Amino acid sequence: MSDASPQVAKQIAEEAYIFAFSMLENYKTMYVQAVNEKLPTFRAPFNQFAHMRFLLGPEFTEVVGPNNDTLYSLAWLDLGTEPIVFGVPDVPGERYYVIQIVDMYTFNVEYIGARTTGYQAGKYLLTGPGWDGPTPEGIDGVRRTEGRYLFLLGRTAVTGAEDVPEVNALQDQYTLTPLSAYLGKPAPEPAPVPDFPPYDPEKATSIDFIKTFNFLLGQLEPGPDERPLLEKWAKIGVQPGQPFDAESLAPEVRKAVAEGVAAAHDRIKAESLRVGRQVNNWTLIGEGFGYRSMVGGKDLLRAAANMVGIYGNNPEEAYNFSGALDSDGEPLDASKHNYILKFGTPPPANAFWSITMYKLPVPLFIANPINRYSIGDRTPGFRPDPDGLVTIYLQHQSPGADKESNWLPAPDGLFALALRIYWPEQDVLDGSWEPSAIQKA
Repeated sequence: MSDASPQVAKQIAEEAYIFAFSMLENYKTMYVQAVNEKLPTFRAPFNQFAHMRFLLGPEFTEVVGPNNDTLYSLAWLDLGTEPIVFGVPDVPGERYYVIQIVDMYTFNVEYIGARTTGYQAGKYLLTGPGWDGPTPEGIDGVRRTEGRYLFLLGRTAVTGAEDVPEVNALQDQYTLTPLSAYLGKPAPEPAPVPDFPPYDPEKATSIDFIKTFNFLLGQLEPGPDERPLLEKWAKIGVQPGQPFDAESLAPEVRKAVAEGVAAAHDRIKAESLRVGRQVNNWTLIGEGFGYRSMVGGKDLLRAAANMVGIYGNNPEEAYNFSGALDSDGEPLDASKHNYILKFGTPPPANAFWSITMYKLPVPLFIANPINRYSIGDRTPGFRPDPDGLVTIYLQHQSPGADKESNWLPAPDGLFALALRIYWPEQDVLDGSWEPSAIQKA
């Protein structure tokens, strides 16, 4: 029974829900991809990779705002029994790739890939809480986490359909090996499989969020930032690993907690509309994502970012801009206008950059006569203007044979663009380079 007053209970619930929201969104993804094998979205059991083996096109509608630059690889890790050794091969030709490691809080734990570890083969030990064994021979690095579960999200650059087999061959060489098998020793006794609570979107936005929150907290070793919060939140039933029964709260407290959850959800939604810095009518996407040292304590910002789109990268790994307005602040509409995007200096990237076209209101690819869904510095035939500038034609009909190399076909209606800069140079990070406004032709 809570000893908190209704007013205090509401404040505690609001704070706890804002913190929990990112974890709940993360759990939703884990549940549908690695826990519930009966769902059509199930990808692979824990400690196994699932790879996307082909470039996406307009027939793909499973996820909004997909990219057409990389092939995804994903794996959910259960480190409850023992650490896992993650292996990467030699990556020829300095092909860009990255493996983003995300914990249950949705903090980015670390990156393995071109920017951070290079293109050479390597083996990395991924450990859960409480493991303090010696680093085995042949291990190139250890990545420690405070939780039992980790998410690996890989992106491997692909230049086009003809390049897909090469990328598939690389994907097949991403390996996950239990530490005991790596050492050639008997496997330890498996950790008990927890009773995963089904993800229910209605309960996730009600007082019953505490049930799932308690479960997730029970799979973590709370850090110094979380311990004082947990002491406070215990007044409304937030206790790591413990069951929760809303009926155990006094009716007036139960009502106050429900009001606090609703208020928190409204605050997250309102903040999500403000996430991102405006630059020449582009919106910089990415605030709210990063290491614990970058976004720890910024719970409302982190929740809002995860409401917009979970698993964002650190800015030094990828810089993303979203554009749906022209230079006059009017919605981009190819049924009314043709547009041009002219860069004085192309986006400075150590890896590459691309612009992807999406139809609206649901941001997905659109069928077009040249089967082009994105354009950038790796697009075959793409060329700068005679004066050294770069012009991209954004319109429904072809701009003419002489300009088709720089044409990104638009729908016959409203559209939006995503500018992705992979491994951006310092000029992007410090803001001295900015994307040009989109002009009516």
